[in-house]
Amino acid sequence: MARIALIFGISGQDGSYLARHLLDRGYTVHGTSRDCEIASFRNLTILGIRDRVNVHSATLHDFRSIVQVIRAVKPDEIYNLSAQSAVGLSFEQPVETIDSILNGTLNILEAVRFLGVDSRFYHASSSESFGNTLDEPASETTAFRPCSPYGVAKSAAHWMVANYRQAYGLYACSGILFNHESPLRPARFVTRKIVRGAIAVAQGRLKTLELGNLAVARDWGWAPEYVDAMWRMLQQDEPDDFVIATGRMHPLEDFVRLAFAHFGLDWREHVVQGATHRRPMDIHCSVGNPARAEARLGWKAETLMPDLVGRLVEAELALPQP
Repeated sequence: MARIALIFGISGQDGSYLARHLLDRGYTVHGTSRDCEIASFRNLTILGIRDRVNVHSATLHDFRSIVQVIRAVKPDEIYNLSAQSAVGLSFEQPVETIDSILNGTLNILEAVRFLGVDSRFYHASSSESFGNTLDEPASETTAFRPCSPYGVAKSAAHWMVANYRQAYGLYACSGILFNHESPLRPARFVTRKIVRGAIAVAQGRLKTLELGNLAVARDWGWAPEYVDAMWRMLQQDEPDDFVIATGRMHPLEDFVRLAFAHFGLDWREHVVQGATHRRPMDIHCSVGNPARAEARLGWKAETLMPDLVGRLVEAELALPQP
């Protein structure tokens, strides 16, 4: 019989790619939305899998709705990819961010424990928990020093997952994913803003693009590859946590330079830096050490940042332009 997966947050970037990945492996896939009757599930439609996914109404704030959907679906695997996902927005909405990430994760864990189901649980942890990785790439044993409400919430949820694994024997693990991009990224994320800005300048629709601090450096990967790592984590004999990253770091300036160079443009002639885009506190350097994932999961990032920028530009150009 086909294995059954339940994805909380199926309509987001990672949830949609994970759904496709699991369908390709023969899974029956279920996903949730706050109100599945009115949700568009646009990303599932873009990937051509909307009619192959079973959707349910549930919210991580409501323990009862989580219990109901888990009881109805009886999943072999549960993936928690839901909650507020924008770091910058977490400074403006800290209570909602912490509530949706920490309490939402706790509600799923408690539902699994309460129902006594034999479901394997994956939690989307985050590189934001590490804060600045100044001395060396962060591994699974690196201390957490978050620099945002989002990072604080992800850190607490990470240890909640570990607590339930140790205290109740749940198969529960966290993937500590570093930045990963795709054409499904919402427009508010800086990578898509850069790509769209470069296209608009090249087409004469925009003269200058305003961005924040271009000196920050990140470890960027390709989202469709990262969901494969999520799946691999739940196929191990014993649950554990894994850093998922490329192991290479680039300043945001390099990302901007490559996006504009795609059109033969010098970014310095078209980009201005403004204080309005700066956060109260930011991570300057962020890079991960994926050695454990490569050794134990057989997973390694194939798409690195320079190729990633080209893919994002080509995907954006394929969309109808304003």
